[in-house]
Amino acid sequence: MTKRNINIEFTGKPVEKRSVELVERKGLGHPDSICDGIAESVSRELSREYLKRFSCVMHHNTDQVELVGGEANPVFNGGEMIKPIYILLSGRATTYVGNEKVPVHKIAINAAKKYLKDNFPNLGEDDVIIDSRIGQGSSDLRHVFQKEGVPKSNDTSFGCSFAPFSATENLVYEIERYITGKRIMKEFGEDVKVMGVRNNDKIKITVAAPIVSEYVSDLDHYKSLIEELRSKLNDLAAKTTDREVSIDINTGDDYECGSVYLTVTGTSAEQGDDGSVGRGNRANGLISLFRPMSMEATSGKNPVNHVGKIYNLLSQKIAKDIADAGSEQVYVRLMSQIGKPIDHPLMASVQLVGDKKIENKAREITDYWLENVQEMTKLCVEGKAQTF
Repeated sequence: MTKRNINIEFTGKPVEKRSVELVERKGLGHPDSICDGIAESVSRELSREYLKRFSCVMHHNTDQVELVGGEANPVFNGGEMIKPIYILLSGRATTYVGNEKVPVHKIAINAAKKYLKDNFPNLGEDDVIIDSRIGQGSSDLRHVFQKEGVPKSNDTSFGCSFAPFSATENLVYEIERYITGKRIMKEFGEDVKVMGVRNNDKIKITVAAPIVSEYVSDLDHYKSLIEELRSKLNDLAAKTTDREVSIDINTGDDYECGSVYLTVTGTSAEQGDDGSVGRGNRANGLISLFRPMSMEATSGKNPVNHVGKIYNLLSQKIAKDIADAGSEQVYVRLMSQIGKPIDHPLMASVQLVGDKKIENKAREITDYWLENVQEMTKLCVEGKAQTF
């Protein structure tokens, strides 16, 4: 077997020991995240349909989803949508296999509708227009895609990740998932955005959290909901980190003018905020300014040979396992060449912080995951891979 090009090196101090950190997470209902979620759902449903019909996943990339914000009139105890949100599904997919036509547009639109229904309880079916313009894939990329054996890379590109999360990163991630994932208060919508700033041992968290107008009676009620959420988040922070944490919520509110973060549907997409795939969270769910990041959009890319997706996901697995094996900090970067097997990247760079005794184990873990890179395809099709 050809030896893989794996480079292991040791680097400086971990993020936790630096004086400043800046971390962001865009929540489930942010317009960019909506596009990410829909793009991945479309890819997943197409993959399942291809498997059912042809016993393999055919070439597709559905990572071109655009959201154009609508218009709404939120008022206490009510409100209405005036103009619907418009969502354009684009990208490429295999439409014909021989003489058999795959109903790509129907599958894509149904997948998008189901994703919205499952995740946004205050968003009505009439509040959104979904339009599919997915085209037939490029013949040269289909050729690379369809060769037998280990898939060949569709591009010369890279993916990267790191582990473990710092206390600040973990807190930012958990706060958003606590509000939208656990839905602790029905009054709050899904378009939650969390920004964390650590200055030495003090963490300042800024949360933007929309309140659904139907569930709040007046400004005093609104204020009480903000304070209730703050109390819950303070409790969560105390359980998550020993550092001093202060939390601000909806700092753009102006109570004197009566201007508050009120929505009809729970997302700012209802009122002119637009979205695109890949503009938000990286594949690990965060935007961490002190960490390496790939600009590739992970959501919606095909899970077979698109390294912009697979290497971002695979690098997470490698980094986590090396961190679990004892490294204080791990950075993984995987670089591909178009047309070359995805299990043999042009370069697999692993940077470690901590005990140098971990080097051989890190190499072993990296080699294992590259050998089993096609597990990523299975995880994506089963909906078990986080892409934003």
